[in-house]
Formats: sequence, structure tokens, C-alpha cells
Amino acid sequence: MLLRTIARSSSATVLLPLLVGFVLLALGDDLSSWVTPHYWPSATGNAAFALPFVSAACAAGAAWEGARLTKGRVLDQVAVRGQVGIALPLLVPVLVMGVLGILVALFTSAVAADVPMGLPHFGILAVVLAMLVANTLVGYIAGRVMPGVLAAPLALIGSFFVTAYPASWSTFWPRYLVGGGLSSCCSLDTTIDTKALVGTAVFAAAVSCAALTLIHFRGRAVALGAAAALVAVGVGTSWSLVRDLGPEPLQARAAQALVCDEAAQPAVCLWPEVENPEAVRRDVRAAAARLVEAGVRIPPTLTMAAHPGKGALKLGIAPNPRSEDVAGGVASGLLPEPPACALEGAPYPAAAASGPVAAWLYTAAGVPAETVAGRFGPQEGAFAQRVSKLPPGEQLAWYEKNRAAMRSCHAQPVLSIPGAAG
Repeated sequence: MLLRTIARSSSATVLLPLLVGFVLLALGDDLSSWVTPHYWPSATGNAAFALPFVSAACAAGAAWEGARLTKGRVLDQVAVRGQVGIALPLLVPVLVMGVLGILVALFTSAVAADVPMGLPHFGILAVVLAMLVANTLVGYIAGRVMPGVLAAPLALIGSFFVTAYPASWSTFWPRYLVGGGLSSCCSLDTTIDTKALVGTAVFAAAVSCAALTLIHFRGRAVALGAAAALVAVGVGTSWSLVRDLGPEPLQARAAQALVCDEAAQPAVCLWPEVENPEAVRRDVRAAAARLVEAGVRIPPTLTMAAHPGKGALKLGIAPNPRSEDVAGGVASGLLPEPPACALEGAPYPAAAASGPVAAWLYTAAGVPAETVAGRFGPQEGAFAQRVSKLPPGEQLAWYEKNRAAMRSCHAQPVLSIPGAAG
């Protein structure tokens, strides 16, 4: 069949402008609002938000193509090519349509992230492509057994349900069979967990092989049994890979990518995507110096790594921080994590101290009073300002007592200002 004939007659020709318009107009805000600036894995992961919609379009288009073959009784005639060979020229344009839809989504996210010259995350793109192939093949089979007016909408709705809804379930592993959760990738200190990618790829491959088996053997009893076995094996294998994953399929980014400056103290380690790193390091050291002046101990290394090692402090900043954001990022790393007993539901009286202590740390690091009040509330902001006017020794004693209390489920915090009534 000539290429121009396929392009003229394919349902993908009609669906493509509709799909591109939907991605740009209906999904544009979702594809660009939460992307991490300058980070290709985040731009690629955000593009995967469009997967349920694009895969549904592929399934519907393929179902229409399958129904056309059935209606025209093409498969009942003597053919030189096999069943798969007959289907491929009709399904390739549908798949190309889906790929273009994903590329439009990727372009939208990449522009919003203002990514540098580089390459997207090919693992995420490969998994998305595998899901498009699986949905296209299953949609084609639906068209083979049902009229087009019924097969296309059912394929559209069914594909969207299977790829989109598992992400809302309280059981996490089904979402990683169908490529769910990829759009949560990634903050600067994380990347996508390889298990989630492999789990989706295995399931998509199993479904695709099952669909090809049914297409080749035209739904014979043996083919149905083989297809069911392939899908079962795919589900079981994928489950074994992703069963331990949480709600977000993320893992810590390799610390080797950090760029560390140890020429002055403390050493500062930043991700390469951070804008104006010299200014950020200067602001980090200035905030650290203010905290040291207030008596707070600062580790010798401040790092943006997801899990700082011994002798290092987590530096929680965005790729494009302002000076006050940098000071707040230094201060936030000093807040103790709630103890395990509190996370398990035990009474935690020191929780009431977290706001005042954080507000004081931000104030001591040099964050403006109005910013502190906006972040933690006017009451905590005013309280922190009053504490900051005490002699340095009294401020430090108040901070240390509350810091110790926040590490326990039994100690009571100090919620009054030393030397002041109430």
C-alpha cells in the first residue's frame, strides 16, 4: 500500500490534529506547572502525564482500523501476507500519531522547564512507547471482534481507565504495570526508580506478545490460552519487581553528579542544574555564618544530595533560588526529623515547637521577618522575632531544649520566651 494512500485513509490522519490540540490546550497547564526547572528527567516524566490520553487515542484509532478490515471482509480473502503483516501498515500510522502526541507533551514540559541542551530520559520514553504499542494492538483486536462504532469508543474508554485509574488506588503496584506514577518524576535530588520502568516494560511486552499471538492465529482456542498465559506471566513478573515500591517510583539521584566547592568552609555541593552556583554558594556560607554566630553548630558540608552522609547537612533549595530561599534552605536542614514513635501514632507533644523553632532558625539565618511570617504564620513570626532579641546564650538554650524535645515523644517543649511572662 502506498504511503500517501495510508496517510489519506488512516484514522490517525483525522485524530492527530485533535490529539495535538488536546495535549496543548487541555493538558498544557498540567504538563508545565510542576516541572523541575532545568532537569531533563522531570521534563520527561511530566510528559508521561499525557500517556493515558494518548494511549486511549491509539486504542480507539486501532480499533477503528480493525473494524474496517472486518467490515470489508479483507481477512476472509486469500492473502499473500500473514495476519500481522496485514495489520502493521494500518497500525503504524496510529502508533506514529501516539508518538507525536507524546513528543508534543515532552516539548511542552521541556519549554516550561527551560532545560539545557541535552537529551530526555530515554528509559521513560521507552516505557511510554511500549505502552502505546500494547494499547494499539489491544485496540486493533477489539476492532476485529466488534463493529467500529462500538469498538472505538469502548477501546477509548477502556484504555483510559486501565492506564489512568490505577494511580488513584490505595494499592500501589498496579499503577506501575501501566506506566502510572512516572509524572511524579522528579525533584533535583531524585530520579525514576528502574524497577518501575522494568515492571511497566515487562507488562507491556507481555500484553503486546499476547495480542500478536491472537492476531496471528485469529483467536483460535490455543491462541486464547497462550495469550492468557502470557498476560498472567507478565503480571506476575511485573508484580515481583514493583510490589515494594511506594506511591512514587523515585530513588535518590547519584551523588557523583554533585559539583562540590571545598575551597572555603563549609563545603557546598550543588547539582549542576542550579543557576548561578557561585552566588548560591556565597549565600549558603553567609547564612551558615549567621547561624554559627547564633551558636548553632553547622556540619562541615552542606549538600543537595537526597540523603546527606555523616558530617553533612541537607541543603533544600530549588534550582533557581533567591537569597532568602538559600538562607531558608540552610535553616530547614537543621530541623530534626520526628522520631519513629511519632510516625507510628504515639503522642508527640513537641510537635507544637516545630513552627516556632523553624521560624527562629529562618530568622537566625537571615530570612526577612515578613517572609518568615508568610511561611510559618504571623504568630510564629512574631514569636521568633521576640526570641531573636534575647541574649545569644538564652536564644541558644531555648533552641537546644526544643531541639532535644523534638527528638522524643516524652519531652515537653519550651513554648514561652525565657525571661518573659507567658
